[in-house]
Formats: sequence, C-alpha cells, structure tokens
Amino acid sequence: MKRIALIGVGLLGSAVAARLLKGGFEVTGFDTRPEQIRPLERQGLRPARSIAEAAAQCEAVFTILPSLASVEEVIVGAGRLVEIAPARATLIQMSTVSPELTRRLAAAAVAKGLGFLDAPMSGTSAMVERGDCAIFVAGDRARADACRPIFDAIAKKTHYVGEVGAATLAKLATNLLVGVHTAALAEALVLGAKGGLDPALLLGILKESAGASKMVDVRGPLMVDHSFGAQMKVDLFLKDFKLMLDEASRLGVSLPLTSVTQRLAAETSASGRGEDDLAAILTTLELLAGLSSEQPSRKRQ
Repeated sequence: MKRIALIGVGLLGSAVAARLLKGGFEVTGFDTRPEQIRPLERQGLRPARSIAEAAAQCEAVFTILPSLASVEEVIVGAGRLVEIAPARATLIQMSTVSPELTRRLAAAAVAKGLGFLDAPMSGTSAMVERGDCAIFVAGDRARADACRPIFDAIAKKTHYVGEVGAATLAKLATNLLVGVHTAALAEALVLGAKGGLDPALLLGILKESAGASKMVDVRGPLMVDHSFGAQMKVDLFLKDFKLMLDEASRLGVSLPLTSVTQRLAAETSASGRGEDDLAAILTTLELLAGLSSEQPSRKRQ
C-alpha cells in the first residue's frame, strides 16, 4: 500500500501526514480548514477539495477527527467513505472514540466490502512527529499485517490487540494514565512551588526519581515554562474523559481518580484555556493554592 488518504489534518493528523511523507508514501489530505494542509504541501502532500477526491485511487484511508459525530459522519454519513472509498480499500480509524461506535463503523465498512482497522495511537502530536509513539491495532489480522509498513512509518511500536474495539479500549486506558499523570505532576509542582522550591529544580529531581513518567518528560517543561501551546487540547481531553467514564459505567468499573481529573480539566477549560495543552491544568491548581491571581471563570481574549 503506497497511496494513502488522510481525512482530518489537525495537530495529530499533520504529524501523521509528515511521518508518512517521510516514509515515502503518496499522501492526499482533506480537512474542512484548508489552511491546515498548506504547510504540508511543501513536503509533498496533495490537497483535496473533498473527501471523495482524497479517497479516490487510495488503498488506505485514515480518519483522524476530533469528535465522535465527525467520525461517524465522515465514515457512514450520506455519500461518505463507506459509499465512495475504492473497492477493497482499508479504512484506518485513528480518532479516539468509543468502542461501541468503533464496532458499528467496522460492521458498516465490512458490509460494503471494505477493510476496517481500529488503530488509535498513543502520543502527543510532537511525539508522533518524531516517531516516539505507539499504535494499537485491532481487526482482521491479515489486513493489519498488510498495513504494517504504514504503521512502521509512523510509530516506533505497533501492538496488535485483537478484535475491533479492543484497540479503542486500550487507547482509553492509556489516555486515562496520561490525564491522571499530568494532574499528579501539576500537583507535585504546585506543592513544591508553594513551599519555595524552584519548579525547574524540582522537575529535574522528578525526572530522576521513582515518580518519573513520560508525562514528567513531555509536560513537565511546559508547566515549568508556563508554555501551553497545544499538543493535546484540554477540550479534546475532556471528550476523552467522558468516553473513559462512559465505558467504565458500562463495564461496572469505578474510576475515582479519573473523575477528579476530569473536574480539574473542566475548570481549566472554563477559565478560558480549553484550546491550551492539558498541561494548563497546572493553572487551576496554582489558583487553588493561592499562587495565581487569575479568576477561574474569566475567559481569555
């Protein structure tokens, strides 16, 4: 498979497109915001004016979209991918959605003679851009193996996890840890700052301690610098928290730490930081600790 279509060229989609182009694949991209695509044209991405134009002649079609509704509309809406994708093409669904929706989309694709892989990834957009990420794949094993060169161009590790829906569940479990670890790191830095520790010094200690984690490495510097350019937006993570809690409710699992972190993220969004990186959860904890004069409900201009 050499010809790939990419539907959704946001932060994550742009990083995936860049990796595929570097890997020698022919990539066509479509996004409702054409300005998202222009920087990638210099790297060889072919812009498309519609989903149909992007998918034409492609052997694999990625969807990397921000919401369940947008994923469902693009794949099974009237005149969408299950209707217009080339025969025997493989739909590779990378958006973070629910296991239930994933299974429903797969059934619709297979009914039309298309392949379908449930293939979310773990990693911020910056991590994906440098290949420091993992992909979870579920679905037909032979088709997953056939797409392995594509995944290898994007990620340092690909995990096959079984039937459709399993990869999405693995992504939710992974993002649960990402969210809780981010909140825990913010708490640790605020505790230290309130007691007079230099945040940069404390971060260096944490990186070498038993409490070290990927989030300490990735989001620690953002917190120390108060630089919250989005790698994963707070508002997008709120969508993921809801998916985690909904699936937990369906399975009869209690997620108390996730519930607390969701509330902190919601307060961070309410303060006007919904478009910032999840690291901005630090600002909510600083406010609670009296380290900030910012009002919690004030919207940023």
